Amino acid sequence: MKNKNNKNIKNNAKPKSGFRQLRTKIACQTAGMLVMAAVFVYSGYSFLLRGNFASRVQSVFQTVFGMDEAAAAKLYGRTFRSHMDILIVLSLLAVFAVLLHIYLGWFSRYFEEISKGLDALFTDTPAEISLSPELLRIERKLNLAKHTIGRQKNEMLLSEQRKNDLIMYLAHDLKTPLSTALSYLHLLRDEPTLNRQLQEKYLSICLSKAQRLECLINEFLEIAKYNLSHIALQYSEIDLARLLEQLVYEFTPILEKKGLSCRIEAADCLPFTCDADKMMRVFDNLLQNAVIYSFDHTEITITAKYCENVLILEFANHGSTIPEEKLAHIFEQFYRLDPERSTAGTGLGLAVAKQIIALHKGTVCASSKDGLTVFTVRLPEQKEIISGSNRIVNQ
Repeated sequence: MKNKNNKNIKNNAKPKSGFRQLRTKIACQTAGMLVMAAVFVYSGYSFLLRGNFASRVQSVFQTVFGMDEAAAAKLYGRTFRSHMDILIVLSLLAVFAVLLHIYLGWFSRYFEEISKGLDALFTDTPAEISLSPELLRIERKLNLAKHTIGRQKNEMLLSEQRKNDLIMYLAHDLKTPLSTALSYLHLLRDEPTLNRQLQEKYLSICLSKAQRLECLINEFLEIAKYNLSHIALQYSEIDLARLLEQLVYEFTPILEKKGLSCRIEAADCLPFTCDADKMMRVFDNLLQNAVIYSFDHTEITITAKYCENVLILEFANHGSTIPEEKLAHIFEQFYRLDPERSTAGTGLGLAVAKQIIALHKGTVCASSKDGLTVFTVRLPEQKEIISGSNRIVNQ
């Protein structure tokens, strides 16, 4: 019990100040000023009362006014000796004023240094902020704040650049399928004699371009939807195994185009509580990403299992190995592994998936080695089933 109390006392104790050098210098300067004040006071006192002050003043009177020694002594007594207390007080005040001015001038130098350091926080110069050695702790904090502000500014500029790139990309990518669709529609209108086979071909092209436009518009809307400060989660208990089977079934036409197969490794029943619609969006993005970047005629594997009350899902596909430097940015908004690929989307899918997983208190990560890329999702099991209710979650 005693050890515990001692530990609490240590934890509650105030942290030691980092201004020991500053306190030492202030103490030395103050002591020096006091010594100087004592020297000046003693010198003035000795000069006025014990020195030859009286004889010098009388000599001045004799020279200026042409007095004899007796008259000069009498004038000195009326003007100075009878008011000696006042003279001593005025002398002390003068000495105090001069020393105080010097002391405050020296002390205010620290505030000027700190003020210049604060001004340097908002400059673009890469130079470090430098203060006096006794202000080392403040110097370190100012430099840390300067680096933080610089990093945040760079991140903001990078984010703004990515948004501008997205707008340019969408402007180009929306125009291309729209122009193609309009061209074929004009052809169908202006050439009514086209045979049935060509009409169906042109209509099929128009349909695919319209679907591409719909996909791009939906992805663009995700920017506004998933940048809101609050998102409502509608929790319900689902069978995750059935959800994954439904997902793979919906992807069958896309898989067949590349000769891909998709295998699910999961128990027959995997109950889980989540927002089913938003979680379906996550799995859709992960599987779509696997399809896009898989080699033709390979297999995609989806694994789902519980491990210590944590649901672990893995989406694995065979394709080009993703470099480490790209893996570090793969979940950022507007980031695309292959900007030249027309089917690669806007780079929002994985960023949205990560946000939804975070709302469910989970995590997602990616690894890529020897042509095998694996996205791993970890979702903690909900302690309570919140069926049919809304829950507002701060991002």
